[in-house]
Amino acid sequence: MNFVEELKWRGMIHQMMPGTEELLNSGMQTAYVGIDPTADSLHIGHLCGVMMLRHFQRCGHKPLALVGGATGMIGDPSGKSQERNLLNEETLRHNVACIKEQLSRFLDFESDAPNAAELVNNYDWMKDFTFLDFAREIGKCITVNYMMAKDSVKRRLNGEAQDGMSFTEFTYQLLQGYDFMHLYETKNCKLQMGGSDQWGNITTGTELIRRKLGAENEAFALTCPLITKADGKKFGKTEKGNIWLDRNRTSPYTFYQFWLNVADEDAERYIRIFTSLDKATIDALIEEHRQDPGRRALQKKLAEEVTVMVHSREDYELAVEASNILFGKATKESLVKLDEQTLLDVFQGVPQFEVSRSLLEGEGVKAVDLVAEHAKCFASKGEMRKLTQGGGVSINKEKLATFDQPLTTADLLDDKYLLVQQGKKKYFLIIVK
Repeated sequence: MNFVEELKWRGMIHQMMPGTEELLNSGMQTAYVGIDPTADSLHIGHLCGVMMLRHFQRCGHKPLALVGGATGMIGDPSGKSQERNLLNEETLRHNVACIKEQLSRFLDFESDAPNAAELVNNYDWMKDFTFLDFAREIGKCITVNYMMAKDSVKRRLNGEAQDGMSFTEFTYQLLQGYDFMHLYETKNCKLQMGGSDQWGNITTGTELIRRKLGAENEAFALTCPLITKADGKKFGKTEKGNIWLDRNRTSPYTFYQFWLNVADEDAERYIRIFTSLDKATIDALIEEHRQDPGRRALQKKLAEEVTVMVHSREDYELAVEASNILFGKATKESLVKLDEQTLLDVFQGVPQFEVSRSLLEGEGVKAVDLVAEHAKCFASKGEMRKLTQGGGVSINKEKLATFDQPLTTADLLDDKYLLVQQGKKKYFLIIVK
């Protein structure tokens, strides 16, 4: 597979330095993408860069994932209007370990193939580099004029941020440039890739290599577009914040639902960028979707591919089953399978009522008293009785046989919840405390 051709049809090239394609066609090459470990999980805003590395490895090249243990202590001004919080060493170490575990789902770190992926941490080569040595050996190679001309710097200095730009952040592009030079010298890494907002930082690295090591030393840059939604809003953000890859931050169900609910126009772009499906398969899926958009075949396949890649096949199947609980036919068995977070995610937005646990202890409480008096799921006991007689009331996805059926703690989901269903689509969640 030709890496550049692969990225082109996927719509994943924004800018590419002249000579990059020729370099990649000359044999196996090494490239890196940098990730600042500012959290202990990647979010889907990182996925385009990670997928570039994945395609790079699939095309026979060697990917390096650089986690910025050193630069993460400073903060990158690119695309930012405020200085970020600085992290301590212990937090950064924890974040790096978590990120490697996530990256291993996309990249092969373990094989003995010559193009096995590697994780590198710039803290390893920066921790013993004194400020005076850095200023003398690296600082003298790049002029302030050159650094000031970068868009990321100009935007900050021209009033995007109230407090301007600290010297700490101003040095970021030099540090990133040194990373590139270090990997060039130690790993024969001649290509750095990243989002389009990184172009200025990456080209500082190519310039540093040329000036410090000699004009015959060529290095290259390739960036992918920043991903947006069709409506122009930021990709990967919801009302609740980022969509994370860590299941403890974003449940697999919520993750699956994000991809399932993208707009048609976005789905056509995203399935190229965020999956490893080949061109023929994707073209056929897009054509099928255009013939009958209502079936949402494209979104379903996109959600399946990304959820399986990030989580697992089992998590994907549970997410589909969880979706059917709310939107289709499901049994109590399906409901019992849900962990607490997924249960709350599925029924987010439905009316919720809290009741005391003492009500359900011992012989329990009559269903009619619980759902019409203690929790106002029904306007009156009479309405609840009438609906139950017509088979229109379910508790935990099982039809209620009689309105005065006792409910006890044994009926609780996760020893804490009761799901009340009125008719086909009206739900209430009773939380027992």
